[in-house]
Amino acid sequence: MIAMRLQGHTKDIGGFQVRRLLPDLRCRSLGPFVFIDEMGPAELPPGQGIDVRPHPHINLATLTFLFDGAIAHRDSVGSVQDIEPGDVNWMVAGSGIAHSERTPALQRGQGHRLHGLQTWLALPREQEEVAPSFSHHPASTLPRVCGEGLELTVLAGEAFGERSPVQVYSPTLYVAGRLRAGARLPLPDGHAERGLYLLSGRAELGGEAIGANELLLIEPDAVGELHASTDCELAWMGGAPLDGPRKLWWNFVSSRPERIEQAKADWREGRFATVPGENEFIPLPEQ
Repeated sequence: MIAMRLQGHTKDIGGFQVRRLLPDLRCRSLGPFVFIDEMGPAELPPGQGIDVRPHPHINLATLTFLFDGAIAHRDSVGSVQDIEPGDVNWMVAGSGIAHSERTPALQRGQGHRLHGLQTWLALPREQEEVAPSFSHHPASTLPRVCGEGLELTVLAGEAFGERSPVQVYSPTLYVAGRLRAGARLPLPDGHAERGLYLLSGRAELGGEAIGANELLLIEPDAVGELHASTDCELAWMGGAPLDGPRKLWWNFVSSRPERIEQAKADWREGRFATVPGENEFIPLPEQ
């Protein structure tokens, strides 16, 4: 049932741990997903927070989801939006966007726990250059899948008979939530590519034990149930395969290498739109 196990790798960014699961040398994409980061969990003391200065993206969409904490988002189309646990921030970079992510003043002053997922979804080739946009979806507007010992949210696409209001560009599977020990959950069907990530806890799938911090790629035709051995936090991701390979360089994703080179030059020369209210930016990497 499990075709591949990806461990990812961790990086400490000033006392805050990020685990990168995609891209991986053995797997470059999962459905439309080309980048998956788990942020934290981290306990941030009073006076500390995250400060990701304005940086650019092209030809992709980003989805941010939090289990704990808050992040203040600003972007070059004028969006100003805090995201809190259970919400979805959906940013379509398309032809080009810049944004920043910082800890809101309230949480920074009090100290808080931060834990969530940040993902990039490649846009289909014909829609890579759509106009940039941003939408915020509060937790109350997202469909939930509830049962004995389980509470899940359909963040994007379709799963378990529910459809998210997030306007995706290709068939997408993205579900996150919690299972209590002993709960059972059938595998989501209707998607060519599926991956399961346990953020915490232990479970069994097809008689195989699985633990936290592994991204499991599921065999295409596999059916069965996930059995929670302990309380778990989890995410299902996947969807239709990409319509061709993508090149990733820094914050840029595209089906065309020459488009990456153009984006590099545009950011270096200051041709991206700026983020209102922000005076800083992340320079283009030298390498």
